[in-house]
Amino acid sequence: MSTSSYPPDEVAVQRAKQEIQSLVQEVVELSKSEIEPTEFYAALMDKSISALAAVGGVVWTQEEGAGLQLEYQVNLRETGLAESETAQRQHGRLLQQVIEKGEPVLIPPHSGAGGGGDGDEASAANPTDFLLVIAPIISDRGVDGLVEIFQRSGARPATQKGYLRFLEQICELAGEYVKSRRLRHFTHKQTLWEQLEAFTGLVHQALDSRETAYTIANEGRRLVGCDRVTVALRKGTKYQISAISGQDTFDNRSNVVRLLRNLVTAVAKTGEDLWFDGDTSDLAPQVEKVVNAYVDESHTKQLAVLPLREADLEEDEPGERKKKKRENILGAIVIEQLVDQQQPEGMLQRIEVVRRHSSTSLTNAQEYEGLFLLPLWRLLGKTQVLMTARNLPKTILASVAIVGAITAMCLVPYDFTVVADGKLLPELRQDVFASIDGKVLEVPVDTGDLVTEGQLLVRQRSLDLDAQIIQLNGEYHKVLEDLISTDRQLSIHSTSNDEQRETIESEQLIGRIEQLKKTLESLEKQRALLDIKTTSLDVLSPINGKVVTWDIQEQLKGRMVAKGQRLMKIADTSSPWELEIFIPEAKMGHILERQRKLRESDPNAKLEVEFVLATHTGEPIQGVVEKIDESAEVHGEEGNTVRMRVSFPQEALQNLVNDPATELKVGADVKAKVLCGKEPIGYVWFSDLFEFVQSRILFRL
Repeated sequence: MSTSSYPPDEVAVQRAKQEIQSLVQEVVELSKSEIEPTEFYAALMDKSISALAAVGGVVWTQEEGAGLQLEYQVNLRETGLAESETAQRQHGRLLQQVIEKGEPVLIPPHSGAGGGGDGDEASAANPTDFLLVIAPIISDRGVDGLVEIFQRSGARPATQKGYLRFLEQICELAGEYVKSRRLRHFTHKQTLWEQLEAFTGLVHQALDSRETAYTIANEGRRLVGCDRVTVALRKGTKYQISAISGQDTFDNRSNVVRLLRNLVTAVAKTGEDLWFDGDTSDLAPQVEKVVNAYVDESHTKQLAVLPLREADLEEDEPGERKKKKRENILGAIVIEQLVDQQQPEGMLQRIEVVRRHSSTSLTNAQEYEGLFLLPLWRLLGKTQVLMTARNLPKTILASVAIVGAITAMCLVPYDFTVVADGKLLPELRQDVFASIDGKVLEVPVDTGDLVTEGQLLVRQRSLDLDAQIIQLNGEYHKVLEDLISTDRQLSIHSTSNDEQRETIESEQLIGRIEQLKKTLESLEKQRALLDIKTTSLDVLSPINGKVVTWDIQEQLKGRMVAKGQRLMKIADTSSPWELEIFIPEAKMGHILERQRKLRESDPNAKLEVEFVLATHTGEPIQGVVEKIDESAEVHGEEGNTVRMRVSFPQEALQNLVNDPATELKVGADVKAKVLCGKEPIGYVWFSDLFEFVQSRILFRL
């Protein structure tokens, strides 16, 4: 049936009912939502007043152990209650009676509600000019509040009852909202207690500072409900970032970590908590500077740096203990919000819980880590399981084996050797040096060529020498010409008529001739020396042998060489071979001690050496030390070494290299062992460790 079939007044009634039902539905949806009570009661009152076309109204709430509190009001001033204390007391008594009865009521203007008191001022009454429509908000624990509507008087009784039924329905929805909210609150509390219990158990589980810091950072972030938690621990006078929530590893050299470390250090020096929400005007200048630097780098919106002080337990009264805070700061906990958002409910209380348990757990961990000889006590604790009846036979057997091994290492003798690197070289070998500065024009030989004694190896040219020869030849010819001219003058003067004059001049010319002859003789000697130098430009082979220097064409041809510079090496591979080994200077004590003991029994005794070629490691060759250099010199990466010359039977080397196609290489690598007698096998195996302890630890002590 359409609305047009109703009379006009009934159409308006139906429209009003639909509007009321719509408002009620909106209240139903609000009661099922998770909005805050202030918002819910404001929406409930506004919609109730709109539905009832009332003047105003009030939502009163009641907590356990407290009286009624005004939660939300509309046009309360128009009732006139604020102008009279008597009216307020009467109205308060009226509300208290409604709470006690727990039923909705209609109170006409300027009338009582029954249940008088000691006088007019104490009796419950409606002192206003409005019809009061009051209904209780009832939940599972009783009356939690009241909804009071200020309605105009004069309505029909049926209409007034409609007001009461509507408000009663609204209050039922409000009761459902209160019940649901309390249930959600209890659920949240249960979850929070579970998280707190988990955090407490985990943070006190380990007695390691670093592991505890990781637990505080990760579990603390989950409990607090923030974006990031960082734990910094004190190391001496400095602070180090030990754990960041959600990160297994981090770079201590990164800008963010470095600036955060500076921030923690600055806050810890003040000893006060730091709370930052964007305003640094109230901070100390030194703290403000580091806060701004860190916030600019990390873009943190909210920040808290809370020093963690060492917790201690002291006796307060017999049988009672209390916690006190020492001034010794263990570190700090940093709590950050990276985005702008409202803080979760109870966040500050959670932070305080995390802080308190963190201080206690870190105090315990550091006290445990500071125990004297802690590694030893741990080891002894682990050995208890070895003494159980089931493991005792195995423990005894293992102990006997260990004692036997140690005894053997101390008593069983074994060959003690000093290992060294060496090179295999022919006995007849010689380096070729440049006799004069010059430029290499020609190298008529190459690596691996056989040469004979006196064969040309390198031809040089010296521009300086050429200049000296040209200059000397010029001086020689000039002196020679002067000598010839002077001799001619002497011949002319000898035929002159003036005997006295000519005699004097002839004597002068004869002296001049003698001087020129001596100068000429000196120049001839210089020419002879220059000829010798010229001859030295051709470098000849000093011995028969083979060129063993690598790639001499590339190294020498067209290059300038200096006097005394080594050009190449010639070695006679057909001559007997010898071994040169380089003993580290730190090992020479064993060798000299062994040599001393040998010479005490036989002055001609020599140290024995065993070596293998790098290319033939199958069979070792035996030899003896012929010479030990008196000085040490740097050799490669081994540092200071002492050179030793070793001789050995040439037949052993020829038998080892019996393939004609196999040719020994000059300077072939050799690994040698110098035999230094017998020592306990434990010392042989761990001699390097013993020497390190003696030289680096015991000596310094």
